[in-house]
Amino acid sequence: MPLTIKEALAVIESAHRHAAEKGWRVTVAVVDEGGLLKALGRMDGATPLGAQIAEAKAVGAALWLRNGDSLAQVQKDRPAFFDAVSSLARLPILPTLGSTLIQRDGSVLGAVGVSGATPEQDLECAEAGLRELPPS
Repeated sequence: MPLTIKEALAVIESAHRHAAEKGWRVTVAVVDEGGLLKALGRMDGATPLGAQIAEAKAVGAALWLRNGDSLAQVQKDRPAFFDAVSSLARLPILPTLGSTLIQRDGSVLGAVGVSGATPEQDLECAEAGLRELPPS
């Protein structure tokens, strides 16, 4: 079963709640398994550019089937290949912390990307968002 809009919105709400508790203002993007935007939420006070950054983080994770830290390693180890594949995506791919795959029963349903805090804090928010989903 694919990721539903209800689930995507729940991920965003949970990530925003976590960020608010910490005093951070973030944008959260949820994409489907093909890297297409499912839902986007920008907290009041979050930077406008955060929307594009969060989506680019999520798209990279979904299309490469890797979390952001793993994707950054691919870029470091194989920069020419990474750049070639990245140019095929509809958005630039940002290989950094703050993106996490959304999986269920061993299948990738999409990814969540967060922007607005430090990379480690973005990842923390993404992971908090995923805790809203039923366990796989």
